[in-house]
Order: sequence, then structure tokens, then C-alpha cells
Amino acid sequence: MEKDSKKGTGEPGEDQRGAGSLVSGMWHPANRRNTFSLTVPMSKQHCQLDSQETNGKKPIVSSTSDFSDPVYKEIAVTNGYINRMSKEELRAKLSEFKLETRGVKDVLKKRLKNYYKKEKLTQQREDGVIADGYYDYICVIDFEATCEEGNPPEFTHEIIEFPIVLLNTHTLEIEDTFQQYVRPEINTQLSDFCISLTGITQDMVDRAATFPQVLRNVVEWMKLKELGTTYKYSILTDGSWDMSKFLNIQCQISRLRYPSFAKKWINIRKSYGNFYKVPRNQTKLTIMLEKLGMSYDGRPHSGLDDSKNIARIAVRMLRDGCELRVNEKMHGGQLTSVSSSSPVEGAPAPQMPHFRN
Repeated sequence: MEKDSKKGTGEPGEDQRGAGSLVSGMWHPANRRNTFSLTVPMSKQHCQLDSQETNGKKPIVSSTSDFSDPVYKEIAVTNGYINRMSKEELRAKLSEFKLETRGVKDVLKKRLKNYYKKEKLTQQREDGVIADGYYDYICVIDFEATCEEGNPPEFTHEIIEFPIVLLNTHTLEIEDTFQQYVRPEINTQLSDFCISLTGITQDMVDRAATFPQVLRNVVEWMKLKELGTTYKYSILTDGSWDMSKFLNIQCQISRLRYPSFAKKWINIRKSYGNFYKVPRNQTKLTIMLEKLGMSYDGRPHSGLDDSKNIARIAVRMLRDGCELRVNEKMHGGQLTSVSSSSPVEGAPAPQMPHFRN
């Protein structure tokens, strides 16, 4: 379900005039790893990376005040050069490295910068300087809920579709999906508006189980995937509402405690806005797809189709060098932000929550 809920700080070398001192203004493949190099004077070049650009990882530094390691100086100067490339030059360079060439100019710049940055830092990781502790899987969840036209404030939303798309972060492939419809208990009759919007019919929900049973099925499915035991994982949503509103309200209706495995998640709208430096009004699902050079695939407001399209965005962002990480959580029943400097921690193994007294 599409929900309506800053520009981040600059890139290292975002506006460095020192990049104008390139010997030839060209870069080239350096070896079989498809890295590329610059021929530039490196003296007196300094840069700083904000917490979003370092993705919360401790940078490789010689002091606590600046990034004096030569790898960061090289990244900074490269970024300055990329900023001066035309859209055609960006596409040509991306094509040379067999990278995706679709998207608006800012997306292409970000893609090329992060490819270079990833290649340089991978060398450091292989030397044991950076530890690799990222999620093995991302569970994309986009609920559909009962609704009425205009959504009057007194209306109680109940989850009527529970989809999960299991994204393997190593292969960047959708490995499996889960989908079950849910029978509402308060507004048992779906409005014509809801049926038209979601494509979910009255017969579908009448034949479905109530939420506690569906949640039990979700937990069993996630256990079969060994999430939280063998594999590290996180939940990802399109906005805050799925977990902070829909799941929270549904647990109250069903007299269930809020499930511990869903208390933290990745809000991809926040991640997208911070990574590509776009304002909040450009982070709706269809706009994110469009800016990345993709179109919606499937039926809008189908929970499963929405989740698959959100996963497509996540894949593109991961390929562009973004380390998607938890940025929101439920704490004391309230929505709270999670700092980008927090460690990458996987969600706990799923357990069926207890009923409230």
C-alpha cells in the first residue's frame, strides 16, 4: 500500500576544485577487477565523509579529525571529477564497467561514485581492515489494510494481506515469497473503494484466517528459512506506516504483543533520500522507480507486487553501493529513528508473540 508519510550532506570531493588538476582528465581500467584509477597530484587534498557516506562504519584514518588515508583522498578527487561529467560521459563510463546505465543524471553520478568507492574499499576489506557483517537476507514487507475513500480519522485499519519478499543480499535475487490474506474482525465488509484499490475481494478475506493464525504462519515460514539463526536478516518497508501503524494497530486489535522480530526495520524511503540526496517528496514508490529508470511491474496496491517492486529498488541501491541498514524502530510503543552510526545488527529469530492479558 502506497503511504505518504532532506537533502543529505555532500559527497567527499563534491565541489573540490583540485579535481581540475587531472593530468589528462581521463581514468581507465587498472586491472581485471574492473577498478579504475586517476593520475592526480595527491598532496594537500583533504576530505570528510558524513555518517551516511561511511554507512556508520569506522573509517580507515590516521587521526580522529580527518580522513588522511590515501584511499579516501583518491575517492574524494574521483568524486570531484565525476561531478563534472556529462550524462553521456557517465553512461559511457558505466557501460564500460558493465553497470546499469538507466536513471537520471544524479543517480548515474551516485552509481559511478559508489562503484569506484566500493572497489577501493574492497581492497581494504580483503586486507582485513574492514569487517564484513552485513545482512544475508532482507525481508520486504508491504501490508494491505482495510480502508475507505478519504480514510476518515476514526476508521480502524486492519491488515488484509501479509506479503514477504525474501531478498538474498549476496546474489541480489528474490529467493522466495510469502503471501496470505487476512480476515478482518472489526470492519468485516470491505468497502468498494478498498476492493477497487487493492484488488482484494470480499471472498478472499472471508476464506482467509484471522491475523493471529496468519502471523503464526509467517513465523513458521521465516523459521524454515533459518532467519535469525543461520542467517542474519532485516525487515525493509516502504515508509514507516507498515510497522509503526498497521502492525501496531493490528496487534492491539488481535490482543497480541508486538512481535520482537519486527521492532526494527529499514525504511527505504529514508535510505533512498539520504543516498541519492533527494527531497522527501521524491521518495514515493513510483517516483523512486522512475528516477532509477524502471517502471512499476504488476498491479499497484497489491501487497505482493508492491513488495516485489520495493525489492527491485533495494537491489538497485545495493548495486549502486548503498548499504541499506536499519534506520527506524518501535520503542515504548512509539516510532523512533535509529542512528546511521549504530552497528549492523540482524533481527532476532522470529517467535510468535504472546497474547495480552
